[in-house]
Amino acid sequence: MSEQPILMFDSGVGGLTVLREARVLMPDRRFIYITDDAAFPYGNWEEPALLAHLLALFGELLERYRPAISVIACNTASTLVIDALRETFPSHLFVGTVPAIKPAAERTRSGLVSVLATPGTVKRQYTRDLIAKWAQKCHVRLVGSTALAGLAEVYMRDGFVDEEAVRAEIAPCFIEQDGRFTDIVVLACTHYPFLANRMRKTAPWPVDWIDPAEAIARRALSLLDGAQAGSRRDFAPNGPDIAVFTSGKPDHAIRRLMQGFGLTTVS
Repeated sequence: MSEQPILMFDSGVGGLTVLREARVLMPDRRFIYITDDAAFPYGNWEEPALLAHLLALFGELLERYRPAISVIACNTASTLVIDALRETFPSHLFVGTVPAIKPAAERTRSGLVSVLATPGTVKRQYTRDLIAKWAQKCHVRLVGSTALAGLAEVYMRDGFVDEEAVRAEIAPCFIEQDGRFTDIVVLACTHYPFLANRMRKTAPWPVDWIDPAEAIARRALSLLDGAQAGSRRDFAPNGPDIAVFTSGKPDHAIRRLMQGFGLTTVS
């Protein structure tokens, strides 16, 4: 298992935020980054169709790459398919990405927390169950952005973004209630941390922005450590880190971006 790669999966470039943290924690690992760009954005899919698509795709990916673990670096996909993946492939390790509602509830002082996510994540019962379990004493506002993931993709490709568009998307996160103010915003999409500096700049007041990337990477490491107890750990990665696009047609800008993250794009 120690020589098998780690599979990092997202619908776009958002999972690169998790890859960045995972490399810090696991520098001796090989990574395969899968971008399901042929199906982007997931928010345009009906849930049954997306579920079937992801299960079929993972059947192919696990057979082709034989990873030690798969990290679903996408809230929209995780909240829909993580349980089904574990049931369908019970011998494989999966790490999902779900809104960081528990740490937000633990950290807030005002009791006003916002979860900034995609519309798909917002409407999932999985997300509401997390709120019911961990944040009963908080006022949690769910904010579904239709544009932020796309804005992040543009920013990472082109190096600039419309700050007024970012301001408009995050504005519903900020609530004033009886002299209290929102003090935590959960970034419940792995794309969003790429825009964190623009969010801070355009926010009406300072808040704590919770980025789950490090926690996801730490969870993957802990599962691998448990699975590899007593096995050899001093190994060299077998081959380069690669990026795979389900469309098979990444453009030059995306190839350049992946190269900047140390990924070789393959067909």
